[in-house]
Amino acid sequence: MTSRLTLLFSLLLLCTLFTHAQKRKEIPPENPKLIVGIVIEDMRYDYLYRFWDNFGEEGFKKLIGEGTLCKNAKYNYLLTQTAPGFATIATGCEPAVHGIVADRWYQRLQNNRTYAVFDEKQHSIGSKYDVYPNSPVNLLTTTFTDELKLFNNGRSKVIGVSFKPEAAILSTGHLANAAYWFDDASGNWVSSSYYMDSLPGWVNEFNTKKFPDIYLEHEWSPLLALENYSNGAKLGLSKEIGFSENNKFAKRISSLVKKDLPYSVLKATPFGLTLTKDFAVSAIIHEALGTDEYTDFLSIGFASTSRVSESCGPNSVELEDLYLRLDAELAHFLQFLDEQFGKHNILVYLTSDHGTSYIPQDLQALNIPSGEFNAERAVMLLGTYLNALYDKGKWIAEYHNKQIYLNHRLIEDAKLNISDVQQVVSQFMIQFSGVANAITATTLEQTNFSNGAFAAMQNSFNQKRSGDVVINLEPGWIEKGSYVSSANSANNYDTHVPLIWYGWKIKRDRVSRSVNMQDIAPTLSNFLNIPFPNGATGSVIEELEE
Repeated sequence: MTSRLTLLFSLLLLCTLFTHAQKRKEIPPENPKLIVGIVIEDMRYDYLYRFWDNFGEEGFKKLIGEGTLCKNAKYNYLLTQTAPGFATIATGCEPAVHGIVADRWYQRLQNNRTYAVFDEKQHSIGSKYDVYPNSPVNLLTTTFTDELKLFNNGRSKVIGVSFKPEAAILSTGHLANAAYWFDDASGNWVSSSYYMDSLPGWVNEFNTKKFPDIYLEHEWSPLLALENYSNGAKLGLSKEIGFSENNKFAKRISSLVKKDLPYSVLKATPFGLTLTKDFAVSAIIHEALGTDEYTDFLSIGFASTSRVSESCGPNSVELEDLYLRLDAELAHFLQFLDEQFGKHNILVYLTSDHGTSYIPQDLQALNIPSGEFNAERAVMLLGTYLNALYDKGKWIAEYHNKQIYLNHRLIEDAKLNISDVQQVVSQFMIQFSGVANAITATTLEQTNFSNGAFAAMQNSFNQKRSGDVVINLEPGWIEKGSYVSSANSANNYDTHVPLIWYGWKIKRDRVSRSVNMQDIAPTLSNFLNIPFPNGATGSVIEELEE
């Protein structure tokens, strides 16, 4: 009897010691081994709960259930687009400071539009085409990861992955080890001479597997019966154009291929999500991220959500189905991270570059004020008006992204005051239906706005890169274009996005107060006790440390 009791006691003691040992193993280190920034393009905050019932338990629900959700995270500027969004997250400041005012902007001296990450001094690595040689040269400030590498003399590894070059590049700053994006023409993951002379062997090996060719032969069909989708029971909302101007859900991917860019269609399918996740996993493994005492960083941008949102709208079954598949990809990725590192060794944040609008025609059908602003027609009428007022000439150099760039040389030759002409243009533009505000560059330069629409316009305004007159549309209005839904406004549906923190020392919590998207980079810097990015205007999210 005594021997049995002794054996039982020994077993209990061993179990206790094992339990304590396990707990010691799971104590988070002083710094996380790997930080992963996940940015889902065009993801509105309300998608979390609109699609909640159809999500699995190990993706979004796991992140929220075991992490901290910032319920009121918003961008505070007008031109909510991909490039400014990724740059704002990384730099901790608004476009007025970091300089990425839009995906593209007009250059007065060159008299052309430039792309946010265009750099004529570079060339593509891994692609036969050099249409967009890329680098972070246009980013005016440091990023969180730049400061991290400066702090530890470059010992941290920093890598960006996305279908879009602007996402991979701007999220990782000037000192990244590599940024990779998807080449629509070849179906390969490629990079820039800014980072390397040739692709690493593991990237070439990944490319030779030709996963895109396999996915082109697949069909995208609904996961669920249509009546089981949250977006399935619509209120007569049926204006989405889909990918071939039809509303059939089931799509054989190969039937949507463009001859000149055969792989671009993958950006508009769930297979783009899978390719991105799988490539990110390969980067972690082959670059040995998170394997030494220096914190590494990986940025992952999921771009398929943007194209489907723009083509089908936020109320489409296609979009919901895509998010259910994204949820499954996240579940697989989180499982990989847990098995590879342990949850306590990694820090994950998940957010979006911006939200998106409802389809205006859908809102109109429900008697909600909305519409499409025809910018091309408005600018044509403005040109006619200026010709009548001053004399014939090309008074407007360019219109792009709600900004009117005036012909300064013509104005100076006519001995007119530029600020006076700006004011005339502003007063003319405000007369159009759908235009809520029009403000001059002079006013934005000379006045400090602390809140409201003009503050958002000012936060998007960079004196060297922005236009002479900036317009803001009424809520529910978008610019007329090829897409049925879009972002690019300071309204809640475009600015309010998810922000979830998970892993490492993050506890289960909810933050209901207002959080600026500029707060992400300072918070990360604070975690690691390194300097804030040099242009940062955001603050530390203190609730994450409590």
